[in-house]
Amino acid sequence: MALTTFPPPNPSPVQIHRLPQYTYIDALRWLPQLSAFTRHILLATFDSDTSTPSIQIFTFTTTQNPKNTPSLTHQSSVSTPSRITSLKIAPSPLNPSKPLIAASTFSGALLFYSADLVNGSLNLEFSVPEKGFHLGAVLGIDVSDNGSECVTVENGRVNLVNLAEKGSVRRVFDSNGLVSYSTVKWASPVEFVTGGLGFGLHWWDQRKPGGPVVQFKGNWTQGTTSGIVHSVDIQRSRKHTCLAGGSSGTVFAWDIRWQQQPIILSGAWAGGGPANSLSESEVWEVQYDNYRHSSNTGNVSSSKILPAMICSEDGILAVIEQGEEPVELLAEPCAINSFDIDKENPSDVICSLEWESIAILMRPQDKRQ
Repeated sequence: MALTTFPPPNPSPVQIHRLPQYTYIDALRWLPQLSAFTRHILLATFDSDTSTPSIQIFTFTTTQNPKNTPSLTHQSSVSTPSRITSLKIAPSPLNPSKPLIAASTFSGALLFYSADLVNGSLNLEFSVPEKGFHLGAVLGIDVSDNGSECVTVENGRVNLVNLAEKGSVRRVFDSNGLVSYSTVKWASPVEFVTGGLGFGLHWWDQRKPGGPVVQFKGNWTQGTTSGIVHSVDIQRSRKHTCLAGGSSGTVFAWDIRWQQQPIILSGAWAGGGPANSLSESEVWEVQYDNYRHSSNTGNVSSSKILPAMICSEDGILAVIEQGEEPVELLAEPCAINSFDIDKENPSDVICSLEWESIAILMRPQDKRQ
């Protein structure tokens, strides 16, 4: 008698949970995990009814049932001078239970908190006042891996804050209005990349002061519109390759060792032909995705761009990978303004929806890298 064989079952689908918050979510981040049973999420919120911006800590828990329904429990909050433009987390080398939180605001303030994850509290360590060093909205910030410096960008200026000296600020560069920067990311303890208006990327090295050491200027729309790089990311193991996303749904990688030709991951590049495009609107955030979604789990060439996650104004959260079809994780009727991948559990993703809610995505555990 012949045996009938059946194909293996489909992998577990992504679990998606939407949690209303009743406040606008400007940014959100996973906080470092204290234990397997205790996780925290940080939200930058704005209550439109009271015009109150704040930063809040929530505990994240999942119920023990087949659906693993998550819940958020509010722990603490602090008011901020104005709405948050950028939110970053850095581990504390002295106390893992008290990570550093850096936040920038529309009014030009920089705020540095320690988050007490044991007691669920936020404590202001120091701030750079809004009427002090910065002359306008601080559009982008990033904290170095060792927590010693914070780089900030505002309009055409690049600045460094010495965290050890609690607020000592120095200006690295002032374009006098010729260049506009909107995002920044550290590549090493002395190098960082900035992105901004005109689809430009600038690479900076503190050992070579005076301006960027490498520049790239793209033309995504053949000059018909003026585009902006909204977000950049760098994988520390491949620090020379910068991931960028911005206007017209374009996501690309730029290797400073091959400066003139970007690698297009999504969207269309003038003169470079079309690429798989998930979105035609603004790509608000990009991050390298350490979760292994590809069926090809063999050796990955060092020349191949690692998988990346994006979110967009037209409500798309997706993963794109060089040479592969895009994987759409979420399609919402409103903008997805921000997201974060849990570094310790890369199968879990949180994102903020324009309609005052959070989406939590839990991908199958057995597909991790």
